[in-house]
Amino acid sequence: MNYHESLAYLDSLGKFGIRLGMERIEGLLRELGNPEQQIKTIHVTGTNGKGSVSSMITNILLAANLKTGKFTSPHLVKYNERITINGQDIDDDSFADLLTIVKTAADSVVAKGVCEQPTQFEVLTAAAFLYFALENVDYAVIEVGMGGLWDSTNVITPIVSVITNVSLDHTDRCGKTVERIAMQKAGIIKENVPVVTAAEGDDALGPIKAVAMFKQAKLYIYGRAFWGTEVESSMEGQTFTLHAGEYYSSDYSIRLPGEHQIANTSVAIVAAKLVSKQDDRINELALHIGVANTVWPGRLERIAQAPDVILDGAHNPAGAAALRKALDKYYPEGKRIFVLGMMGDKDMTGVISRLIRPMDIVYTVKADDGARAAAAEELAGLVGVQALAMSRLADAYEAAVSRADSDSVVCICGSLYLVGNFKNLLLNVKAGCH
Repeated sequence: MNYHESLAYLDSLGKFGIRLGMERIEGLLRELGNPEQQIKTIHVTGTNGKGSVSSMITNILLAANLKTGKFTSPHLVKYNERITINGQDIDDDSFADLLTIVKTAADSVVAKGVCEQPTQFEVLTAAAFLYFALENVDYAVIEVGMGGLWDSTNVITPIVSVITNVSLDHTDRCGKTVERIAMQKAGIIKENVPVVTAAEGDDALGPIKAVAMFKQAKLYIYGRAFWGTEVESSMEGQTFTLHAGEYYSSDYSIRLPGEHQIANTSVAIVAAKLVSKQDDRINELALHIGVANTVWPGRLERIAQAPDVILDGAHNPAGAAALRKALDKYYPEGKRIFVLGMMGDKDMTGVISRLIRPMDIVYTVKADDGARAAAAEELAGLVGVQALAMSRLADAYEAAVSRADSDSVVCICGSLYLVGNFKNLLLNVKAGCH
């Protein structure tokens, strides 16, 4: 297959086809020679923050001059973003070659009756493992797609497991309560493999502690074993002090704004320090350089100033609360104008109630062209009288900017699919396409 044929193949597997169970990914990887067993991995799950934590761990390993792969999801603009080595997206030809190999293996296991057709995410997961094994990476940072226990990435035995946090999201797949979701995420914990988490509250921590104890996996909890305290903070970034009991205290500077990023960065550093116990190439300098180098698109990402324009994929109540907290901190006085688009199966009311104030201006749009996306009119009805439904994202953005003055903030948010579509829109404008 060439690159366009490989994309067509992925699309044919169904953009949102999700089926629980491990038999398909296990059968597919066996057919490929179990590439996931040939690489050292760090496994990252969590309701929010797993992308930025994965990115920071990756950058720490890169700062230590280690060849590092990273597998994340979803992508913002292009599938290639999901599979990277040393910070570079996989190129189109390599992507097509991998997908051709994986498709052949998938067709084979289906023909043999080993399992049903692997899903799109399972095919991408297998492609990532194969790529990292063929390229002989030192480490691969593997981000869970959804949940943990039944996720197709959960075939690895990592050096360290990370559970960033636990809150309500994907309740149709992972459970209706925080406790049930925590059980799913605790599913990535392996025998004698240390676990780092910033999960809070008994409902979230209870299942994680129980599974860690059962698996004899040492557990490091943010706020107890280690914690961060803010030194200074702005939209440009922040400095904080990381403490680990009486034994460790060091100041770190990061380019990611938002109080939640202090916890995320602390988790990433502690995870990397655990890896360093068996690899002394990961030193203190690499920790500082790695997190300082990290930027994470689509999360409190400022793309313009005066007025400030921010992109944030906040798609669940916890993400919305983190965004609101950041806006309150960095823009306490200015007018707030939102371009909001969400998936209809998300907790739309929960997001809106935590994010939008009565005086805010809101333009609602359909997040993307898929069937899952909520209609702009439905979203506007949930927001209330200050919302106006728009049929085109470009028009909504134009209207938002026209209502802004120099100290306003325009926020495009509610879904990573919306953020991706907005980035595509900007790319087309830059390319002169109208």
